[in-house]
Amino acid sequence: MTIAGAGQGLNWLSASDAAAQIASGQITARDLMEAIIDRISARDATVRAWSWFDAARALKMAEEADKIPTNQRGPLHGVPVGVKDILYTKDMPTQFNSPHFQGHFPNIDASCVALLRGAGALIIGKNDTVEFAVNGRRAATTNPHDPARTPGGSSSGSGAAVADGQVPLSIGTQTGGSVIRPASYCGVWAIKPTWNAVSHEGFKTCAASFDTLGWYGRSAADLDLLAEVFGIFDDEISDIPALKGLRIAVCRTPAWSQIEDAGRAALQAATAALEAAGVTVETLDLPPVFDGLPDAHKVIMQSEMRSAFLAEHRKFGAELYPEMHAILRNEAGQSRKDLIAAQDLAARCRTEFETLAAPYAAVLTPSTAGVAPLGPDNTGAATFNRIWTLLHMPCVNIPGLTGDAGLPIGVTLTGPRFSDRKLIALAARIGSLLDGAPIA
Repeated sequence: MTIAGAGQGLNWLSASDAAAQIASGQITARDLMEAIIDRISARDATVRAWSWFDAARALKMAEEADKIPTNQRGPLHGVPVGVKDILYTKDMPTQFNSPHFQGHFPNIDASCVALLRGAGALIIGKNDTVEFAVNGRRAATTNPHDPARTPGGSSSGSGAAVADGQVPLSIGTQTGGSVIRPASYCGVWAIKPTWNAVSHEGFKTCAASFDTLGWYGRSAADLDLLAEVFGIFDDEISDIPALKGLRIAVCRTPAWSQIEDAGRAALQAATAALEAAGVTVETLDLPPVFDGLPDAHKVIMQSEMRSAFLAEHRKFGAELYPEMHAILRNEAGQSRKDLIAAQDLAARCRTEFETLAAPYAAVLTPSTAGVAPLGPDNTGAATFNRIWTLLHMPCVNIPGLTGDAGLPIGVTLTGPRFSDRKLIALAARIGSLLDGAPIA
């Protein structure tokens, strides 16, 4: 399946290209915004990626941006950006897709939103999300490739809006797989950076030791552009002049028994492409101690939720959706001893993984078990993402592969903490091999 109108018009420009064309005077911010508004108007009834968007306001923002002298413009000048509706914005509602927070105005910008505005980006609206970015009410968003299928969650609208040509950049968050999974299902570039490399000040916390701000773009260059804006850097130079001669490990993770045919074929196709490019590909089997990480993620996340949502629990109680109410009541009976054991296991495995990964340029692993399932209730599982979120490792979804019925499926490139820029540079090289490639 293909996205309606894909590749046509200014709305399909990457953020990097859009910023360059505005800077050179080839187009204006208004030109780009008009194309964005037209696309949203044409597709919103089907894709429903936005929980809040005001076309007149967006156009006025672009017109004001065009008046700013060129010597006062930032690297994202005039580039439209969408933000997940759990991030605070001083001039728009932040509603968490919760019936308890409709019309909620925090009247302050999240740190990342302030950084984007300072770089000249135009924050045009809020992208729909699963309730509280956890569970409960699903986003109204559909998959741009097939409206019967999920875009993934919880950053549902963020991934779908970029994939559908409605905005060149969007911001999401990940506690389990909420950035990478929508990227794989929708077929776009995305990064979940190293935990806490970008401040999570100003978005609704779920589990503070996991929550990571991430972003979507149309190219690896787009991911790198925002990494620069957000001040992310590696200790070593991250340029990757060529793939030939590199060593890359393929890691199936402890969740491999849950892989689907499309996920298996995607990893095989990526492996074959790397080998054809002269890369030495080796298998990385994680030691048995890593088998406990999925359970550790659950214990830590739910324990931290009981702190993060204590105020909501005391105010709304059983009015919250049943799964959250059960977690906040600790119906599973998780103890502090359980939490300490889970935290200790995570800390041990972080250092052990980095030792295992050290001989390789990066580690290749599944982004999702398969292609997007039928929605809306089933947003897919974070099965292949939780381990990396728990370990705090950076992850880049590389799009380009297609599976059943032409639906996209991504693969993830990961590696040691604070190797974000290197992974983006390497992912750019790998992405050129996979773009448009079918899987067996």
